[in-house]
Amino acid sequence: MSPTIRSRGYLPHLEGEQPIYFVTFRLADSLPRELLTRLRKERQLLDRTEEAAMPGAPDRIRMKASQALLRKAEHCLDNGAGKCHMRDPRIAKIVADGIRLFHGKRYEILAWCVMPNHAHVVFAPFPPYQLQTILHSWKSFSAQAANRLLQRSGRFWQPEYFDHLVRNEESLVRIVRYVNENPRKAGLRNWPWVGGPFS
Repeated sequence: MSPTIRSRGYLPHLEGEQPIYFVTFRLADSLPRELLTRLRKERQLLDRTEEAAMPGAPDRIRMKASQALLRKAEHCLDNGAGKCHMRDPRIAKIVADGIRLFHGKRYEILAWCVMPNHAHVVFAPFPPYQLQTILHSWKSFSAQAANRLLQRSGRFWQPEYFDHLVRNEESLVRIVRYVNENPRKAGLRNWPWVGGPFS
């Protein structure tokens, strides 16, 4: 059963028990090893801090910590680190098609963007589908197809991904805007691999 969707302006709002996630997944060579190690340590610290937080701790504090962590990686990603396989429109299309494949069946997509070396998706999974299995499906499908097309083998995506549970509508609006504006902020003109629920 899919969640009820009501619209307040341009942004659909989901009602019900389904969580909304903001996820970023990156190509295997997109971040230097030293930065990855730092990000892992900071994420572990953030997770421990969230677990120890008192009930009712302000969501914006956790959101700011998550945003600061993501900004460190985004700066590197937006500067075009790695081979940037998704600059090739054929590879970007594979990734975008994989993300959109089960929209309306396994999840509801609120925003998505495929950048040259990473992808962002804001979505709400429908039960019984879960974040981990959806991400595995996106990455597995696109990695196999892209490696075949590029005539390469080996790891295509980094095994880890960044995920953030969206806690309120204000955060949702801000995150969707961030995803939609990411290509422009990275200097990509007329970048076609960005969209909303029905793009």
